[in-house]
Amino acid sequence: MRCLLKFVVPAALVLCSADWLHAQDLAPRAYVITPVHANAITLTYAFFDGGVIFDSQVPITDSTARVNMSVLSLTHSLNFFGRSANFTASLPYAIGNFTGRVTGAEAHAYRSGLMSAAFRFSVNLVGGPAMDVREFAKWRQKTVLGFSLKVVPPTGQYDPTKLINYGTNRWALKPEIGLSRRRGHWILDTYGGVWFFTTNHEFFSRNQVFPGINTQTQRPTGSFEGHVSYDVKPRLWLSLDGNFWFGGTTRVNGVDNPGTVQRNSRIGGTVSLPVSKHQSLKFSYNDGAYIRYGGNYHNVSVAWQYSWLGRPN
Repeated sequence: MRCLLKFVVPAALVLCSADWLHAQDLAPRAYVITPVHANAITLTYAFFDGGVIFDSQVPITDSTARVNMSVLSLTHSLNFFGRSANFTASLPYAIGNFTGRVTGAEAHAYRSGLMSAAFRFSVNLVGGPAMDVREFAKWRQKTVLGFSLKVVPPTGQYDPTKLINYGTNRWALKPEIGLSRRRGHWILDTYGGVWFFTTNHEFFSRNQVFPGINTQTQRPTGSFEGHVSYDVKPRLWLSLDGNFWFGGTTRVNGVDNPGTVQRNSRIGGTVSLPVSKHQSLKFSYNDGAYIRYGGNYHNVSVAWQYSWLGRPN
């Protein structure tokens, strides 16, 4: 049993990182209106550092994680039946070091590889008609109500014989409703959504520890997110960010683990700075406000974005 725990602990830490990094997203102005045929390329670097909290039945202490993640994202806006809409595709790559102690024995793990890609489609249902550049220049936001669907397919590095994986070998889907209200230089954003997960039919299977095939499922995870931002001048803004997510109990071979239920919250801030006509930089920081189970990380990120209408100039 002691040898098994030494093997499982670092693996569990890496598994935690794959899902919990997605859950900790804070995205101010996610339902912002842009002209039709607007495009953007975004390169993001994010650093996660902190502890990992397991359920009380797991004999793991002093568990920590350091993850460096780079993300390439492409965004395109379009006219969707007369409404403003956009589509974003993202591909993350992560390098992580994980440590923990089991009954006094120290365990380490290192992983470098692709995480699961993500695709998001968003459409504004109220207050956000599809507009060309001239119409957009005259438009002034009041209240915008939008809907989005985020899909994370079973991509990324995954080996069913190992617990240490950046991929999760399952689909994840998140429908979400977003409300954005502007008053002068201030914008209030609130989002509410639910993550749904399909079954991982080969979870830590066909190896010397478990020669058979294990299945893993996860109950839906609800999420709420809020942002208050202020426009200093066009394209220069600051925001205060926060979120809360709950649920997500996992089960292996049909057996629930109630210790994996999540009730977590994070707070942080974001600053967006214009660099040139087409370029901008965004800096953000967030930290755990209340973490019951999962990754209690400090997160710092910086993103460079190049945007254009139609083809680049």
